[in-house]
Amino acid sequence: MRPKLLLLLFALLLAPAILLHAAEKPKVRAVTAFVRIDRASYRQQVQEALTMLRRAKAAFEQAGYEVQSIRIATQPFGEYTRALSTSEAVAFFQEYEKLAKAEGFDASIGPAMFAPNSDPGEANLLAEVLSKNLLLNASLTVADENGVRWDAVQAAARVMKRLQQESPGGIANFNFAAAALARPHTPFFPAAYHDGPGRCFAVALQSANVVAEVFTSAGSPSETGKMLESALGAHARAIEAIAQHVAHETSWQYMGIDLSPAPLREVSIGGAFERLTGTKFGSSGTMTAAATATAALGAIPVKHAGYSGLMVPVLEDSVLAQRWSEGTLTVDALLAYSAVCGTGLDTVPLPGDVTEEQLARIIGDMASLAVKLRKPLSARLMPVSGKKPGDRTEFNDPFLVNATIQRLP
Repeated sequence: MRPKLLLLLFALLLAPAILLHAAEKPKVRAVTAFVRIDRASYRQQVQEALTMLRRAKAAFEQAGYEVQSIRIATQPFGEYTRALSTSEAVAFFQEYEKLAKAEGFDASIGPAMFAPNSDPGEANLLAEVLSKNLLLNASLTVADENGVRWDAVQAAARVMKRLQQESPGGIANFNFAAAALARPHTPFFPAAYHDGPGRCFAVALQSANVVAEVFTSAGSPSETGKMLESALGAHARAIEAIAQHVAHETSWQYMGIDLSPAPLREVSIGGAFERLTGTKFGSSGTMTAAATATAALGAIPVKHAGYSGLMVPVLEDSVLAQRWSEGTLTVDALLAYSAVCGTGLDTVPLPGDVTEEQLARIIGDMASLAVKLRKPLSARLMPVSGKKPGDRTEFNDPFLVNATIQRLP
């Protein structure tokens, strides 16, 4: 083991008292490899990536960090599907999905309409692929540094509506997002992609439990920020040291860590915030807590990747789902929090009769905010066929909880 890794792991043992008394370490939500897919040799490329990913998984777990998933993300969708007919593309991705299932990795096939003035046909092809391959993830680029791409906003709305209609309960929308200013080497799905040569990787955390532990005993916003920076920072430095060691051993480049404290069902970021504010998530004080947490994440001295902000995924968090059901949270409130912290609109349940135009307006608001603030945001919206306001979703997925659908204004 390299001396630097030994020193940083030793530092973890000497971390502040709050870390030592934490109920458990954060989990590694994903180790994501970035591969420039060549259809002629993709199986070999996948095996090379899996060799690195499995070594990384073993290294993290040896240090006591459970790894939830290993993932592979590609270059933009259109770059390796442009010459394919619809039937050829569907056949290729069906084989790719079979490989992912057999080898136990999650797959992102990159963003459609990534380049300015892209062919809108890419969106139609992506919808066809995702509706038939429910394990694959992808996104569609609706804004970049030059502004909102309104044709892409409409295309993303069409994809969402089609996935709602052509997958069981609309579940395929769980694997699709409209993405604005998404950065390459984001390890979280479905926005993960790269635009370089590949052979690199990044790490995503599932650390809502650490935030909850800190927020339980914190006081003022300034004290809270310092405590969170210290507690999560100790883990982040240790995880980065392991990642750097893996990079050295495998010759894969380490691109950074996304510190966004992802929740998972009962391990709730919403519950963490309620411990700090003493009131329901969505009430006054939530914005301050979100800004405080995000500032603390940004101050942690590691190589940052992806969003590195607060995640507020309504259907992946039991408390957030409850607040949505009660009407405490709304689309506009979630966008407001995104102005100081978050990743946008994530796993938001919508009524089945939502129109394509309504979806486009929501996506457009997200994209406009991303462009104004020059920050990555995305919209993962989940309209549910046959469900109306007041009905409850009925997803049967280990990553999702259910919530009551609200009326759109």
